[in-house]
Amino acid sequence: MAIYFSRYGRRFTAAAAGMLAVLFSGADAAPALPEGGERPDSSGIGGSAVRIPLDSLLSRADSLRKAYLFNESLALYDDALLQCADSLQRIDIEDAKMLSENGLGMTDFVLQPTVVARHRFSVDDFFLYYPLEDGSWREVPNVLDTVGTHPFCKAVYVPDRCRSIYFSAPDSGGAMNINRTDRKDSVWSVPVLLNEYLVSSGDEIYPMLSPDRRYLYFASSGLYGMGGFDLYVSVWNEEQQEWGPPSNMGMPYSSPYNDYLFINTPDGKYSIFASDRACGKDSVDVYVLEYETMPVRKSVGDVEQLRRIMSLDPVDDPARLDTDSAVPKIVPEDDETREYRDKVMEVRALRDSIYFCNVRLENKRTALAESTDPSFREYLSAGILKDEARIPALQDSLDRASAELQKIEMAFLFKGVVLDPDKLVSEADRELEGETSNYVFTKMNPGLPLDIVVEKPEVKFDYTFMILPEGRFAEDNTLPDGIVYQIQLFSLSSRTSVKNLKGLSPVFEEITPAGRYIYRVGVFRTYNDVLSNLNKVKKLGFRTAYVTAFSDGTPISVSKARSLEKKTRTVSLYQVNIVPYDGVLPELAVSAITQICGKKDIARTEKDGKIMYIVGTFDDRSVVEKVVVAVRAAGVADVSYVKTGTREATQ
Repeated sequence: MAIYFSRYGRRFTAAAAGMLAVLFSGADAAPALPEGGERPDSSGIGGSAVRIPLDSLLSRADSLRKAYLFNESLALYDDALLQCADSLQRIDIEDAKMLSENGLGMTDFVLQPTVVARHRFSVDDFFLYYPLEDGSWREVPNVLDTVGTHPFCKAVYVPDRCRSIYFSAPDSGGAMNINRTDRKDSVWSVPVLLNEYLVSSGDEIYPMLSPDRRYLYFASSGLYGMGGFDLYVSVWNEEQQEWGPPSNMGMPYSSPYNDYLFINTPDGKYSIFASDRACGKDSVDVYVLEYETMPVRKSVGDVEQLRRIMSLDPVDDPARLDTDSAVPKIVPEDDETREYRDKVMEVRALRDSIYFCNVRLENKRTALAESTDPSFREYLSAGILKDEARIPALQDSLDRASAELQKIEMAFLFKGVVLDPDKLVSEADRELEGETSNYVFTKMNPGLPLDIVVEKPEVKFDYTFMILPEGRFAEDNTLPDGIVYQIQLFSLSSRTSVKNLKGLSPVFEEITPAGRYIYRVGVFRTYNDVLSNLNKVKKLGFRTAYVTAFSDGTPISVSKARSLEKKTRTVSLYQVNIVPYDGVLPELAVSAITQICGKKDIARTEKDGKIMYIVGTFDDRSVVEKVVVAVRAAGVADVSYVKTGTREATQ
């Protein structure tokens, strides 16, 4: 097999090289890859090749990532970094490169589930085809999500009689975060964020609890993933009474596209989620997979095999599929219930006919009394006679149908069965999709508009440096502990007013022993931060403003503060706790830990009668999170990490 190399030593297969050739075709095409040789220098440094525009290079790298050619995309991201001189854009490129690195890492832990069905729906109502409680989806905007403009998150899951609601809503900056509110008698508690593990720089949407409430599934665009929205699961820690660090659910649930709204059905048969990996932005495919009781993940190095797995094509084997609908019927369907439902609909239709006939009759009588046209009065009189003659016949049919309905209801009552006619009729009107396949998607009804009273949070003063339409004095002039920088505005013999702050917030006031008033703005933790805002303050007219520094609230020189800032920093320490089901740590898990963090100490201990393995300590939480993801992917579900303390680290 022919192998191609980038100038960074990454190996390209012939198929990947062909993909590169297609992506690099066009007016600014790169030279062809030589058989077994290096790709010519695309940066134009020391080579004669045509320089590829940066935007084009990044676009192609993104395309390769979405084609699961992670190694190849990494080579192009490296080329882009060499070409890019803009420090801010380099950060974006590094972020994009990390997505490919994550994707490459996930190929070592790939699950191959059995796909039962796949069906395409509109992104606006796909969730109504999930096998969840009827009327449980409440449209946005509502009292929980007052904005309701997210392109994917179109409703909030609030089943009847629930005591807690997990929902996604935008914060003040517009990012979607997972919140929880609990019922308190007639009101609901102030919504709170779950914890720091479940807040990222991106959006978190569609939080869904497992039937046993031990697992929280959601989608995020900001946690460890390979692009778009990935799927994650967080496990409830009973001892700490909080949700543990989330783990990416890995391939094929997560992809470089948008994957969201994962559930396991209450009957334990299926796992269901939505993805736009094979469709446009206005639609989404809903995938139904057989539930994996003992998932086995394997490394998949062949790109074509990986693509087949990620395409999630339904199996063509009717014998192994459940031919019932994924959505359970509200009322079991049989000849007796069908007869009852038909009779209910007949009675309602006759009542409607009598009602509308009486309405028409009343309108005609009113028109007859007001009209002076002889021919029109004759027409109205004939219509009145016709309607008056029709009503007794309709009433007779209604009486007979009502008697038959009562007889059917009595027969059910003798069997101890009470039927709800409204639910029966609603079931008959329900939309079905995929009736010709072995799996039927049934459209549930949306719920009534969300009508709950939620407590309002206590508004706390924001000490973030801001320039507002109107300035604000700090509510508390006490400075926090540690190194703090401020910008001193002026010193006066008398107290100043808000209008003189020129929109600055928060402004701190200090009264000296001599009775002078000193005004400073901001609470900055680093010299670079305060320096980057000093010019903004000067441009507002405070031309003599300057930087001051404090240590634990005591004034110190700026040079000393900078020296202390450079010497020390506080580092959090973490350890990973692993509790295998059978007390044995799988070799695959050990291998994954070693691959991520080297030969880290793994201590075996016993806690609450269970064998637990402790890995650590770590001072880098991102490494800890990777270890947790890898161990879970290796088949150990009970994995978490805890903060064990802090230490002062030298820069």
